[in-house]
Amino acid sequence: MPIIEVEKLHKRYGETIAVDDVSFSVEPGEIFGILGPNGAGKTTTVECIEGLRRPDSGEVRVLGLQPGRDRAELAQRVGVQLQESALQEKLKVREALDLYASFYRQPADGDELLQMLGLQDKRETYYRKLSGGQKQRLSIAMALIGNPEVAILDELTTGLDPQARRDTWELIERVRDRGVTILLVTHFMDEAERLCDRLALIESGTVVATDTPAGLIQRVDRGQRVRFRPSAPVDDALLTAIPDVTGVSRHGDEVVVTGSGNIVALMVTALAGEQIVPLDVRVEQANLEDAFVALTGQKLIHDDHESTR
Repeated sequence: MPIIEVEKLHKRYGETIAVDDVSFSVEPGEIFGILGPNGAGKTTTVECIEGLRRPDSGEVRVLGLQPGRDRAELAQRVGVQLQESALQEKLKVREALDLYASFYRQPADGDELLQMLGLQDKRETYYRKLSGGQKQRLSIAMALIGNPEVAILDELTTGLDPQARRDTWELIERVRDRGVTILLVTHFMDEAERLCDRLALIESGTVVATDTPAGLIQRVDRGQRVRFRPSAPVDDALLTAIPDVTGVSRHGDEVVVTGSGNIVALMVTALAGEQIVPLDVRVEQANLEDAFVALTGQKLIHDDHESTR
């Protein structure tokens, strides 16, 4: 039985359709990602799952319960890290965890959580003195203090520096290893590709595709792209004659060869026969961003200040 089931979810605000016929399911023990640009409807979708918003139509079930009807029970079993949250500045880390622990029937061990999240030395530190990464870790701790079966994490690493993001990714993997099913909302391609077992791509309130990251990439994989600068002028015909080469294009003084198989070695051999050396060679494979662009027709714009409703 899926942990989360969303069927034909629809939500509008006045004349704006935020979520339009969204359907997907989340299986036990997986990290399921909702990936899309700012304004695609990701946050509205998870707020309906959390019971913070009532959908106009459609069905949502979490652990077999309905968020609107069974919100009190789900609050005991689902941990939530909101997209934007803040604590009172003079609240200490220990005090914050103790406060949140008091909301649950069977809270987790706060000290154990702080140890797992690398905050054990910050127990007596005021919230205002924590770094951005430490505040994010504390938000994860508060989402987990109730011993949840499901954790919903919304734009978890927005605003963090690269090292803090990588540290947070490792923490999420450790949370999943504890048996917690995770629903992750993100607009970062690398984050989705690194963490998620499966993904729903959302664009303009609609699910465009659902698959594993590798499955999405395979849908649009056109083989390799080899970029280089030739040491002397090269005729396109020399390159298109190479077996498995499917295309040649130029960008300024850069040549881009697309194809499959062992095209790099064959290309170098063909160029050497004309006494041409390929300089600054780069080999690129299709990635999740290529899949997103191909499936939605848009590029993700990483703007942390845009609305993510």
